[in-house]
This record gives sequence, C-alpha cells and structure tokens, in this order.
Amino acid sequence: MSSILRFALASILSIALSACAVGWFHVGNDFDLEAFASHAERAVTTKEQVRGWLGAPTSTGVDVDTNGQRYDEWTYYFAEGKLNNLSDTKLKTLQIKFDSKGIAQGWEMSQAAK
Repeated sequence: MSSILRFALASILSIALSACAVGWFHVGNDFDLEAFASHAERAVTTKEQVRGWLGAPTSTGVDVDTNGQRYDEWTYYFAEGKLNNLSDTKLKTLQIKFDSKGIAQGWEMSQAAK
C-alpha cells in the first residue's frame, strides 16, 4: 500500500472518530439524587451528612430571600447525552439551602422524565 493511500486512510479514520466523539457531552458530577431524597429531613439534615451522601457540591453560593434571610446554597447538577439526540439526555439538579448553623432548611430537585 502506498504511503499516500495509508495517509489518506488514516486521515479519514481520524476525522470519523473525531466526529463521533464530538457528539457526546458531560457536564457536572454525577450524584445519587435518590440517596438524598430518601435521607434528607428539613431542619435536621446537616452539611456534613449531605457531603457524605453526595460528595462535594458542584457549586456553592448565597441566597437571600425576600425577608432578608441569608442561606448558604449548595448546587449539584449533572447532564450527559449526545448532541444529535437531546431527547435521551440525562439531566438532574439539586439545590439545597442551609441556615447559618449548617442545617438544611429547604431544597429544590429535578430530574429529566424517563
């Protein structure tokens, strides 16, 4: 086989493999939403317990409600799928609000319908 033909085949194979890889995406860190849902209790669950169940949060911040109450907010999110078929994308989010003592006072969670 000539070197030009080998080079052409290698190039075509590289392009084809790259095209397949580009279509897949992954954002955030996967976490067990069911573990949180089955264990968490409002005004009881601590930051340490959540970290034990889910690991470190993907992001942290502060939430101030309309009454001026200030909460630490931990956010967990995860998404993965193929760009050419977004209907099969796996998506889940969890936001937890902690008071100044590190006790969960509320949360919002969502997961893509199956």
